Amino acid sequence: MSTTPPIGPGFPWLAPLAGYSDLPFRMLCRDYGAACAVTEMVSAKGMVYHSPGTKDLLATCPEDSPLVVQLFGAEPEMFARAMDMLLERGFRYFDLNCGCSVPKVVKSGSGSALLRTPELLYAIVKVMVAKAGPGAVSVKLRTGWAAGDEAVFPVARELENLGAAWLTLHPRHARQGYSGTADWSQVARLKQEAGIPVLASGDLFSAADARRCLERTGADGVMFARGAMYDPAVFSHFLSDAPQAPSGPEVARMIERHAAYIRRFGRPEKAILRMRSIVPRYIRNLLGARVLRQEVGSCASWEHLSEIVERVAQAQCAPSEGHHQEERDGSHQG
Repeated sequence: MSTTPPIGPGFPWLAPLAGYSDLPFRMLCRDYGAACAVTEMVSAKGMVYHSPGTKDLLATCPEDSPLVVQLFGAEPEMFARAMDMLLERGFRYFDLNCGCSVPKVVKSGSGSALLRTPELLYAIVKVMVAKAGPGAVSVKLRTGWAAGDEAVFPVARELENLGAAWLTLHPRHARQGYSGTADWSQVARLKQEAGIPVLASGDLFSAADARRCLERTGADGVMFARGAMYDPAVFSHFLSDAPQAPSGPEVARMIERHAAYIRRFGRPEKAILRMRSIVPRYIRNLLGARVLRQEVGSCASWEHLSEIVERVAQAQCAPSEGHHQEERDGSHQG
């Protein structure tokens, strides 16, 4: 857990994805070349009060490294206590969620709502840096709260002064959610103004998207979110500079790998249900995906899943047009 997070164009990261980037998924993405991974967002208050589920969010193993823990909340004193607990458990790198725009998060003053209360944001970052030390704390940001709000730029300068080691920008404003298009020009501007590394996030649905983003922004690296959720092999495609839609046999191997990690690290009573939510994303670009999805929905055993995987291995790729809109729907990043 103490390996330094690598930052650079050749080191693609896995973003924090609430409900998705658990230990099995992080391990799968690492198999495909993710250089660093961030946990699902963890409530600082939940950490302090031992909230049910927090333990699962922080599950890890020696191979799950380098790892960054993403925290959210709006009370500096809770962050102080949570950081002590996390450091005692061996975690060394931390990210503050200042980007989540989900109503139940911003209603508490957390996530992207912190852009509306910069002094509170700074107080939290001061606590985190004081606890973790230099080079260990980052912040994931939106451009601002609403259209025309460019709060990220003065905020970023102060975060750098406070000791933030790197920043990640999802270039949409908070009220946008995940609608519209990410404005990569804002990443380019932040990179020009910041004296610390800047990672780009937002609309990186494919390896080609990530390469275009790096070319247009000059960002120090990319963080895959929905692109990884729909195709964990996006990391290897990005690193090999030869992106292609996974074939039936490749998708089948991906499902088998993910299933193996879930059986190893996940909750046994929820393992099959978890696979029923995962497999439809991986097979969406294969011919016959609709029929396969219906069968996955009724899958109740590992034996039945193995039969489905055999059919996946025999499937051919469908034309690739029109997948981006599907990818824009149904996920929430931390």
